Amino acid sequence: MSNLSENFKNILVTGGAGFIGGAVIRQLLINSCANIFNIDKLGYASDLSGINETLSKLKLSNQKRYSQLHFNLSNFSEIEELINKIKPDLILHLAAETHVDRSIENPREFIDSNIVGTFNLLEATRNFLKNSSVDKKNIFKFIHVSTDEVFGSLGENGMFSEKSNYDPRSPYSSTKAASDHLVSSWFHTYNFPAIITNCSNNYGPWQFPEKLIPLVINKVLNKEPIPMYGDGKNIRDWLYVEDHAEAIILVANKGLVGERFCIGGNTEKTNKELIISICEFMDKILNREISSTELISSVPDRPGHDFRYAMDTRLINQKLGWKPSHNFNEGLEKTILWYLNNKVWTKNVLQKSNYNSERIGLIKEK
Repeated sequence: MSNLSENFKNILVTGGAGFIGGAVIRQLLINSCANIFNIDKLGYASDLSGINETLSKLKLSNQKRYSQLHFNLSNFSEIEELINKIKPDLILHLAAETHVDRSIENPREFIDSNIVGTFNLLEATRNFLKNSSVDKKNIFKFIHVSTDEVFGSLGENGMFSEKSNYDPRSPYSSTKAASDHLVSSWFHTYNFPAIITNCSNNYGPWQFPEKLIPLVINKVLNKEPIPMYGDGKNIRDWLYVEDHAEAIILVANKGLVGERFCIGGNTEKTNKELIISICEFMDKILNREISSTELISSVPDRPGHDFRYAMDTRLINQKLGWKPSHNFNEGLEKTILWYLNNKVWTKNVLQKSNYNSERIGLIKEK
């Protein structure tokens, strides 16, 4: 991984208690000398275990570079005051509600977090930059981290790219699309120094167990039915989370203001293929005589379920020299072994969130 530019002395990360944000902060702690300010509202899926584990391994002087701040982006005045106090050189905006099924059940929360929260952060930052020195303005960057889901659904062929049209299909993806449009319009209207990234599905250690891979791992471990939406033929492109974190930091280092980058793992799997791979690997590790694939149970498909996502990553590869370091089998094995060795963590985060791995996101008939 390339070292972070020394120009970025104060870095504000939103959503750093989340899965991807946590990976970004861990890398910044290890590979930079910057002061890191983690803003997070500490919602149901928030977890600081990975950051705390990294901090415990660092010298005291490095530990002091990190600050945990409990703030909600929906409160404009508090965020504006905080930004004026921190005086960031770089903002990495990852804070968002992200689970499609939850967005189906409670879209308002996604509007508040993903749209209103992004607007407040943009305006508070723009006001800060108005009164900043020329040197600060020349250094500053705002990296907006988004998703491939804003582009809608692909058929059997083709890939999403930086030039793809927006066609979101869920409350989650539509709120992320709105936040992308806000950031882009702030760049064009106000010359706001922003870069947008859109990424494929992430996986790895520390991911909240409502997402597919840790959910399946937990179901296999407990010999419970494994829910598979519809026929399991929906396709996703999978990227190991540490590779995504490295890409975000590289974009901050070398990306030009106004650019957009698609980030992906170049690994397409149907949901059924993925679930079977997890079952087979875990059966081998756990010495199961009866195949865990027998636990797979087809359930009613997710409303508006996108068929396929795939990312064309040639631009970030050609311009910035980035490509994933982990192949899928290697990353999946590391992920499964981590969850098998951290059952207590899984139990604790599930209890804290009051989530019992139940199916959510079904539209209830009145």
